[in-house]
Amino acid sequence: MNLILIAVISLGAIALVLAAILYVASKKFAVYEDPRIAQVGEVLPQANCGGCGYPGCSGFADACVKAGSLDGKFCPVGGQPVMAQIADILGLAATEAEPMVAVVRCNGSCANRPRINQYDGAKSCAIAASLYGGETGCSYGCLGCGDCVAACQFDAIHMNPETGLPEVDEAKCTACGACVKACPKAIIEIRPQGKKSRRVYISCVNKDKGAVARKACTVSCIGCGKCVKTCPFEAITLENNLAYIDPNKCKSCRKCVEVCPQNTIIELNFPPRKPKAEEEPKTVAAEAPKVTE
Repeated sequence: MNLILIAVISLGAIALVLAAILYVASKKFAVYEDPRIAQVGEVLPQANCGGCGYPGCSGFADACVKAGSLDGKFCPVGGQPVMAQIADILGLAATEAEPMVAVVRCNGSCANRPRINQYDGAKSCAIAASLYGGETGCSYGCLGCGDCVAACQFDAIHMNPETGLPEVDEAKCTACGACVKACPKAIIEIRPQGKKSRRVYISCVNKDKGAVARKACTVSCIGCGKCVKTCPFEAITLENNLAYIDPNKCKSCRKCVEVCPQNTIIELNFPPRKPKAEEEPKTVAAEAPKVTE
């Protein structure tokens, strides 16, 4: 009986000593966390998409509090309303951010880009891209397996069964960038949504020379440079046989659309163009007969 009592007392004493050690250690090595981090985290959508550039919503909340400024920080999922709430919590000014949207820069539909082989493997763009260039002569275009669709948490992108290309639902897109990261061909880009959702962009990423690119796709950019010469705002550059429109310089005049011989430049959500008035043929007035006396 004495042995059992001694064992119980010994174990109790050891437990008390260990508890005291743990208590002292917890106080000595305690890490203070600003309570505002949790407050900011509560208003965030908890999508953890990484579109803000930080590892999840908790990382974004921590960065907002510790930075002491919201400059350069924006939650693409929550948008401006969420940023306004964060600004109220932190007592900071919420910076206005231009709405962004995902844009698919490939118009190589089944009609524009004929198939030359058939892929019979795993339904994954990442796997297909690692094996070969695709089912068509264009090794730069969309592979059509839908990795971008699977990556989107907001059901904002779907594959069109007729064209075989992904299409973005602007009403649902949060510009989180998940589809951009998922695309191995880099055909999806986050661009400013534009006034009234109007955008002008080159729907091609093919860097082959003109004849080769046109053979692979009837609407590919051939690097002719007509759009570059036509743009009055120097918004278009030509590099590696491919033109690119800078959304920050483009004024949506659409002059480049008219001169593109390949119909590669897309004008989205613009009203129909007014038909050009036909010039009336000039008529020469008949001279009045001279009156002779």
